[in-house]
Amino acid sequence: MKGRMGLFIGMGAGYVLGAKAGRERYVQLKRLYDNLTSSPTFRRAKAKAKEAAGSGLGTAKDAAGGGVSKVASAVRSRGDDRSGGLSVAPPPES
Repeated sequence: MKGRMGLFIGMGAGYVLGAKAGRERYVQLKRLYDNLTSSPTFRRAKAKAKEAAGSGLGTAKDAAGGGVSKVASAVRSRGDDRSGGLSVAPPPES
C-alpha cells in the first residue's frame, strides 16, 4: 500500500513538474490536491499515520536502548585487562 501511494505521488509530481500540460491543467491538479488534503478522511488518515510513526519510533528507541545495555553489560562482564585506550604498535626496527 505504501509503495503504491508513493508511486502515485511521484507520478503526479513528475507530471506536474515535467509535462507541458499548461497552466489550466496545473490549476486543475492543484485544486484536486487541495480538495484531497482538506477532506476529513485524509486528515484522519494523516493523524493515524503520524500516531503510528510516533509509536514505532518509541518502540525502536526502546529496542535500541535495550541492545546498548546488553552490549555494555557483556563488555563489562568480559573482565579484560585493557586500559580502554588505543594502543599503538611499536615502530619497525630498521
